[in-house]
Amino acid sequence: MFIDEVRILVKAGDGGNGCLAFRREKFVPRGGPSGGDGGRGGDIYMTSSVNHNTLLHFRFNPEHKAQRGRHGEGSNCKGHEGDSIELSVPVGTVVYDNDTGERLYDFDAPGQRFRVARGGRGGRGNARFTSSTHQAPTEHEDGKPGEEKNLRLELKLLADVGLVGFPNAGKSTLISRISAARPKIADYPFTTLEPNLGVVQLDDFRSFVVADIPGIIEGAHLGHGLGIQFLRHIERTLLLIHLVDMSETGRDPIEDFEKLMTELSSFSEDLSRKPMFVAASKMDAAQNSEKLAELRQIAADRGMPFFEISSATGQGIEALKHAMAERVIGARHAAASDSVESL
Repeated sequence: MFIDEVRILVKAGDGGNGCLAFRREKFVPRGGPSGGDGGRGGDIYMTSSVNHNTLLHFRFNPEHKAQRGRHGEGSNCKGHEGDSIELSVPVGTVVYDNDTGERLYDFDAPGQRFRVARGGRGGRGNARFTSSTHQAPTEHEDGKPGEEKNLRLELKLLADVGLVGFPNAGKSTLISRISAARPKIADYPFTTLEPNLGVVQLDDFRSFVVADIPGIIEGAHLGHGLGIQFLRHIERTLLLIHLVDMSETGRDPIEDFEKLMTELSSFSEDLSRKPMFVAASKMDAAQNSEKLAELRQIAADRGMPFFEISSATGQGIEALKHAMAERVIGARHAAASDSVESL
């Protein structure tokens, strides 16, 4: 099961209380105060791991609490610190404070570590309040509470290329043709109920990752259909491939193209500005040459490269794959150059 959004409660450990104690030893008539400090509460950390690709492990375990610190004891014994805990999340997870909406951290690489809740400080024992004029203090402090937060975890897949289009546009078939991914494929709407990832290998040992995003319908940005649940997964992509079904299904390919562009821009202006290729799919079943010419012209007017493909026959697949690779690799080099210049 693919789970890409969960809400969890994290509670760091409370600090232990400081101790109120006095030494009582034989032959030591004025032993003095000996209350130790309380131990610090445990922290809660999150780390990004390549061993997870979904947030499913949080669905049935939504509460996570670190150990509290032990109370201080006599003979100036400090309480033991509480054990911290680490929660593993998939790479691509964004952590939000669910109460304020603040974005706390974005795990965009493996091995990143973030303290999401800080443990409470231990209270001071009465031995810490001794002075030259106050030699028998009875003051001591309670431990401070650990941080408690309601968090929203949102997973955004780290893919280089996102395949978008209306249901049955041929996205799953295309990803199965250019990669080793084997998504479920059938001839009815909403076959794809979760994003599929595929790694495309090139002849020169280079590769890039393609995400097949479930079908988007009109009104998706308002919550209609399944598309809005997965639009976030293409926010990180370097390139979008807009598949338009050219087969005789009773739908208007030009209308589908315009509607999907509207949905992308309504969800996020950044999505509508991403580099995009237009792929006229199912060309083996296309019969309306006028609609094809009109779609090609619309793509040209918007500055979008245009491809005619058929996953069934292989028409145009290699040309599209290599064009995707060139655009992705060029974007990677540009991003690397920008990061070097910023240092």
